[in-house]
Amino acid sequence: MAYYSSLERQNPLVLTVPGLNNSGPGHWQTIWEAVRSDCERVDLGMWDRPHRNTWVNKLNAAIRQADRPVILAAHSLGCLAVAWWAALERPPFGHPVAGALLVAPPDVDTASEDGRLTAFGPAPKNLLPFPSIVAASRNDPYISFTRAHTLAKFWGSHCVNAGEVGHINAESRLGEWEYGQYLLNQLIAIASEAEPQRPRHSVESLARTQALEDKVVPFPGNSI
Repeated sequence: MAYYSSLERQNPLVLTVPGLNNSGPGHWQTIWEAVRSDCERVDLGMWDRPHRNTWVNKLNAAIRQADRPVILAAHSLGCLAVAWWAALERPPFGHPVAGALLVAPPDVDTASEDGRLTAFGPAPKNLLPFPSIVAASRNDPYISFTRAHTLAKFWGSHCVNAGEVGHINAESRLGEWEYGQYLLNQLIAIASEAEPQRPRHSVESLARTQALEDKVVPFPGNSI
């Protein structure tokens, strides 16, 4: 398997992974795609009636087609697609995905009136094979902050408190969401330092999470 050079790791492709019903014009993912030259969207399709394995396969195709390292910027149910991709594909640490920003993952394990969410459950509990950040809101209607923190522990992710911003979507009126871009840029910085490795997967994952915890500055006024 060919690995990427240090220079390539410094300039990854950011793949945005939307959730249920896609991300509209006021969503931070859509805005990032317009203002950042490194972002492009994964077209998962079946936006209003998602199928877990179809989404995982679409995500896998987009990742494998990239000509440079990939950072994933996922929202909502897209976070579960990322977690399932990692669980099913089991890639080596840091390759081809060098990191992931997982924003507002929903709780797919609890009873929900929307079966489209629970169809992605139970949430994988595997350590993710790349550095990752879970950005969680204090008043997300789809998951409690405590549950989001638990998911982050399962995945070996650094969990950050994004404030009381609902589901961190278009309705949150975040615009370019500067704090989210700060988190993304921290992942890119960590990825540029990481050498992809297959051995000691869990050790590498936890070490990179600690590196993120040491570097990431909390959103002003917020703490875990």
